[in-house]
Amino acid sequence: MNTLQTILFVAPVLLFSVIAHEYAHGYAALRQGDPTAFQLGRLTWNPVKHIDPFMTLLLPAVLLVATHGQMVLGGAKPVPVNPRNYRRFKRGDIIVSLAGVTANLAIAIGCAVAIVLVGLVGRAAPALGTTFSILQVMLTYGIWLNLLLIAFNLIPIPPLDGSHVMKYLLPARWAVHYQAFARYGVIVLVALLYFGGSLLTAWMAPAFRVADLLLRAVNPFVLPGVQQWGPQ
Repeated sequence: MNTLQTILFVAPVLLFSVIAHEYAHGYAALRQGDPTAFQLGRLTWNPVKHIDPFMTLLLPAVLLVATHGQMVLGGAKPVPVNPRNYRRFKRGDIIVSLAGVTANLAIAIGCAVAIVLVGLVGRAAPALGTTFSILQVMLTYGIWLNLLLIAFNLIPIPPLDGSHVMKYLLPARWAVHYQAFARYGVIVLVALLYFGGSLLTAWMAPAFRVADLLLRAVNPFVLPGVQQWGPQ
């Protein structure tokens, strides 16, 4: 499948997934006592409110072109939160930080269930086979992308979600310096994406394994046309 076709399949799935990730952060923060995202109009599904020029547009495009459609990763504009508003600071910080990856896990599982349902309907209505095959391809990408988003966001490099859990596992003095490292986090992440191939692959390996297990489980329900539209 050529790069342009991959973009057409991947873009809406990735956009929905990263928006759901950020929405989950904002909703969890609201439930923990912080209305910041809600008050600033960020607790919304409107994609315009969540688009970040680098993470949502530039990074995915560069990765898709550079890898000839074999790899894509991106993110949305971070939802603003104020941890000082949480009713219980530490508990709230951890819950809000993990809300995004929890949403991505739910989407990945939901995509697997949807592949089964679409396959059953597609076999019952052969005339819609092409449409349902394309939908299954997008759902397959939904599994891969959301599991990769989970693994990526759990990398313990500030300001990623994993760092908000890691800091509580460190001695207080180390945690202060660790959080201060956030100012260089984006630079480190970009360097990791471009130069840390083997390290990043090893970190992502569990996500690949879970995705493979889910896809094997739903494979009996995959329509024949998926091979035509799916990644080669």
